[in-house]
Amino acid sequence: MLFPISGVEVHPVIPFVAAFVISFFTSMGGVSGAFLLLPFQISILGYTAPSVSATNQVFNIVAIPSGVYQYIREGRMLWPLTLAVIIGTLPGVFIGAWIRIEYLPDPKAFKFFAALVLLYIGWRLAMDILQNRTSKTTPVKSNQSGVYHTLRVTLSTFKKVEFEFGGETYGFTPSIVYLLCFLVGIAGGIYGIGGGAIVAPFFVAIIGLPVYAVAGAALLGTFVTSIAGVIFFHSLAPLHPEMSISPDWQLGVLFGLGGFIGMYLGARTQKFIPARVIKGILCVCVLMTAGKYIVDFFI
Repeated sequence: MLFPISGVEVHPVIPFVAAFVISFFTSMGGVSGAFLLLPFQISILGYTAPSVSATNQVFNIVAIPSGVYQYIREGRMLWPLTLAVIIGTLPGVFIGAWIRIEYLPDPKAFKFFAALVLLYIGWRLAMDILQNRTSKTTPVKSNQSGVYHTLRVTLSTFKKVEFEFGGETYGFTPSIVYLLCFLVGIAGGIYGIGGGAIVAPFFVAIIGLPVYAVAGAALLGTFVTSIAGVIFFHSLAPLHPEMSISPDWQLGVLFGLGGFIGMYLGARTQKFIPARVIKGILCVCVLMTAGKYIVDFFI
């Protein structure tokens, strides 16, 4: 099958299955999987135009709602964190999309810097896994009625957010999340990865939030910012008729359909998987992304 906008010719089952498998595992940690689909499109499908970033964000738009629905349904959506992610990331997405088109068709230096950050986060995750913190390594257990633990926000201000989950109290400072997500939004706008591959591990490894509580917020934040990214790429396309900037909707939706099913099943499965395993998935995702960026820098 030929996708005329991207010029990709591939059997439609291949993008569908690739997105399904990737999304099933990554959605457990609040990562859409777009960061893995990007090198898949570039290296395997040969899709290298700037519009590949926008196409990746179309995947996010189609795929993420199923996972988000499941987290909301189970009462595991941390809304203050979600709002902080959206507010912080949106401005960065616009800036990143503009930088991608105007200045960084091959942003090797930025990739190398991002790789160093990701390596640090991956190292923190690995240390956390090896230490085997028992309070955070068991699956989400149900109570006597069979209902799994839900989130309960006890404090929500501009300075501090606290919530209870699984019998423990956690907290974070929104201003730190705003700043982090602004920087992540720039990266997400440039590469079309949504930013979940960076922000979700940061919440778990650096801030110390439970992975069961941050996954929904990271996915929903990625969904909203991906919509903004696609709109912005569309708006810039007429200004650069010599480049392919608008997304390949057919290819993006096909990826998204596979991801839609994968994320729904991943979100349903997450509560049965030990946090240590989910952190391991995040750690592998982060280190793979860092490795890809380092390879790109030196090649």
